[in-house]
Amino acid sequence: MTRVPIRFYQVGSFAVGNRLLEDEDRTVQSDPQRTNSIDSGHRACQGCGEALGARYALDAAMRATNGQLAVVNATGCLEVFSTPYPETSWRIAWLHSLFGNAPAVATGVAAALRVKGRDVRVIGQAGDGGTVDIGFGALSGMFERNDDVLFICYDNEGYMNTGVQRSAATPPAARTATTDAVGPEPGNVFGQGKDLPRIAMAHDVGYVATATVADLHDLEAKVERAMSLRGARYLHILVPCPLGWGSASSDTINLARLAAESGIFPVFEAEHGVVTSVTPIRRRVRVEEYLKRQKRYAHLFGTQPRLEVIARLQALADANIARYGLVNDETTNATLED
Repeated sequence: MTRVPIRFYQVGSFAVGNRLLEDEDRTVQSDPQRTNSIDSGHRACQGCGEALGARYALDAAMRATNGQLAVVNATGCLEVFSTPYPETSWRIAWLHSLFGNAPAVATGVAAALRVKGRDVRVIGQAGDGGTVDIGFGALSGMFERNDDVLFICYDNEGYMNTGVQRSAATPPAARTATTDAVGPEPGNVFGQGKDLPRIAMAHDVGYVATATVADLHDLEAKVERAMSLRGARYLHILVPCPLGWGSASSDTINLARLAAESGIFPVFEAEHGVVTSVTPIRRRVRVEEYLKRQKRYAHLFGTQPRLEVIARLQALADANIARYGLVNDETTNATLED
């Protein structure tokens, strides 16, 4: 996907920043006529990255499809805080599935709409637990069949709704309720888990992308690109969780940005298994700048810092940078050494 990067030099809201742009270049969120797919009144925590990610992604999808959209939502944080029976915060066609079968249900919805001759697009969505773990088999089947569904994973790196347990998307060394910060390798162990975007690429699906809630233009552009295609597509969005990460509710966007700028979370697009574009790192930072803002990594920065563990995490970030070519000029490279 070819696009011109936009840099803002004005502090303020998305709406304020977007007034510097022509109407066609503004984000969906700056449009007073946006859908507000998930509306006020839900019970998400203050600063919830998942609530932001869902609104951003689905509002963009609603615009891309002229409102012809149905969404299937797996059990998880997003479903629980948005639909406490008998209430709902959704203003779109929305269905709740079980924890592990959202991809299959979305496939069935898409097939039923096709049989009825209705050109209504379908999105399946879940957190990392419902995507990387419990729904993994159903998602792989959806990819293999090339079903006409965009599946979105809102990745907050753990089972936050049930008490902050480890998932297969929990990063190494992170403390959770099931990965205590004790022993020679405190927190989650290295060498486990699943890199779902790369697994999706291995299925040779038409479109795979990653995004964060820190770059609204990028996220919306990827949703619009995905909705312009047919067949199986996958979007993986990093959505920091103040509760599970032990971070300030006001730090959600900054953490998402630091994850990308450190290389811990690579931001890219791929088509049919081949990376087609990446979001280059503008100001490269060391992983410590990202880790220190989260209590789930506090055990690495005590009176005796676990420098060897931090070094291993830095090596993982460096490997991502090398694999995807996230640093492409001397200025960005030099930032890390300053």
